[in-house]
Amino acid sequence: MVGTRMEKDALGIVEVPESVYYGAQTKRAFDNFPVSGRTFPRSFIHALGLIKKHAASVNARLGLLDPKLAKVIGEAAGEVADGKLDGNFILDVFQTGSGTSTNMNANEVIAGRANEMLTGKRGGRDPIHPNDHVNLGQSSNDVIPTAIHVAAVCAIGDRLMPALEKLLDVLRRKERDFSGIVKIGRTHLQDAVPISLGQEFGGYARQIELGLERAGRAADVLSELALGGTAVGNGLNTHPEFARGVIQHLSEETGHTFHEAGNHFEAQAAQDGVVEASGELKTIAVSLVKISNDLRLLASGPRCGLGEITLPSLQPGSSIMPGKVNPVIPEMVIQVAAQVFGNDATIAFCGQGGYFELNTMLPVMALNLLESIEILASAAGLLADRCVAGITANREKCEALIEQSLALSTYLVPHIGYDRASEISKEAFATGKTVREVVLGKGILPEDKLDEIFSRIKPTQSA
Repeated sequence: MVGTRMEKDALGIVEVPESVYYGAQTKRAFDNFPVSGRTFPRSFIHALGLIKKHAASVNARLGLLDPKLAKVIGEAAGEVADGKLDGNFILDVFQTGSGTSTNMNANEVIAGRANEMLTGKRGGRDPIHPNDHVNLGQSSNDVIPTAIHVAAVCAIGDRLMPALEKLLDVLRRKERDFSGIVKIGRTHLQDAVPISLGQEFGGYARQIELGLERAGRAADVLSELALGGTAVGNGLNTHPEFARGVIQHLSEETGHTFHEAGNHFEAQAAQDGVVEASGELKTIAVSLVKISNDLRLLASGPRCGLGEITLPSLQPGSSIMPGKVNPVIPEMVIQVAAQVFGNDATIAFCGQGGYFELNTMLPVMALNLLESIEILASAAGLLADRCVAGITANREKCEALIEQSLALSTYLVPHIGYDRASEISKEAFATGKTVREVVLGKGILPEDKLDEIFSRIKPTQSA
């Protein structure tokens, strides 16, 4: 039989399992919010642990906390940051809108573990108290927004941007490799004038290059932290140097630059920075959809589609059709983007949840923002490694489609005029002949002149 112990909070006594580090407030919240089974992401708990760790050391330096207690609190908070106590973070993300339940979950776990270090007895509120010591100089209302920003900036810098850089690198490589392969361009899903396959991939590369800039802007807007505002933004019960000190330590430990909010009332009452950052992520997702859709269309077939490129064969594509291989990585990317679009819509709605001095939809904003970053990073990395890196070009198919294209009549316009070139195109379509065959058959231009004109079928810009 699992043992229990009694924990106390302002409302009275609560029975909790003996094996856990959390206390009464966490257990009440666990009982109150049996909603989805979805908890805060690991990246958020990591950030929360870092905040508590450095809060303790700064409070000790400022003479507000016994250095011996601060040391043990820092060690326990470090274990939270490192994921060693994740089993104690049990609360559903759909909870009180400020995230107070999860802030207290962290305070109780850190206090409970620190007390075990000092006394050998797990949990409790003595000698280290979850509010008086672990939460010293803080409020859920500034800690939770700070944790969201710290977690997101770290995830963007450590996960998303490296994945986008990898994708950019392989797209640039394909741009160079395919620069000499001429293919038909397409607008409105109809044949247009020729381009090089390298130019097409160069366009994709530029989308990702701009995506990197957008990710950087998202990180920049999230680098401003609410810490120091405490309950309503006026900094009640915190030392004026507290936030600056903690933020400096966060910057040093994570390798990402953070700074204190220019206006704490804005930083807690609104979450416009999260909304803006989510918009940048959504745009990156749009770029990935464009690229993925093009890749699967260019590779369609293998015999009855465009077939201008070949994607790597990763797995059988059908439970009934032998030999079928599907573009599974682009399909995965498009589904990831759909989730990011939905997350962004949720974040935009939550961004309107600020009434007076606090936004009260913080947990859902955290969940959706951090999920978007994580799945975009995974999708971009997989697109690079398991799809783009292995793409090969079908030069013969590209050349054959150009020869069949009616858009070649565009090259005739400077020599015979638009109207006559249009008539040639119509006749070629009606008869199934090529533009070249119609021109030669009617004796409109001599063959050597036509060869000279069509020899200009090459990229109009360097790839």
